[in-house]
Amino acid sequence: MLHRFSFLVCLLVIINTVCAREFVVGGSKGWTVPSDDQLYNQWAEKSRFQISDSLLFVYQQNQDSVLQVTRDAYDSCNTEEPTAKFTDGHTSITLDRSGPYYFISGNKDNCHKNQKLVIIVMADRSSTKTTTESSPPPSPSVESSPSPTYTGTFEITPAPSQDTPGNTASPFASSVLPSAFIVIIFLSLFS
Repeated sequence: MLHRFSFLVCLLVIINTVCAREFVVGGSKGWTVPSDDQLYNQWAEKSRFQISDSLLFVYQQNQDSVLQVTRDAYDSCNTEEPTAKFTDGHTSITLDRSGPYYFISGNKDNCHKNQKLVIIVMADRSSTKTTTESSPPPSPSVESSPSPTYTGTFEITPAPSQDTPGNTASPFASSVLPSAFIVIIFLSLFS
């Protein structure tokens, strides 16, 4: 009985790992100051990030870094007090919660040249737990100048979505089918 339960737990971990995607920020160019036709946020707005996905930042170890920051620090390119700092040149960050994530270059001048990224991780709809805690009040909006218009190509493979041409994935297939598969295996083990 314990072996079957252990097998089921391992299977759940494997399925969760298989469903996660890694996004290479900047594609083959890596985490660099973007050209006019290559802005990180236009790409991020067209991608769908899920909990357990990861971002891979590739950059010159001694010339740049990645800072995870607050919204205010993102807006002002404040490099003084990041919530996390990465300097290894090959940084993989797992997205472990829903909501916004803010990243800027550790080089303040590069940040002012739009080497910064904000992504929004979608809420986990597969969870059935509920909370009774009240959510914090929304943060005040900060007006900023509009981003330049995206006019070129960006070398990144986005996560498939319902709106991606030729995509056969659907929210049902990505959230319900793995769970149904697990239930079927679970029932077959204990019957």
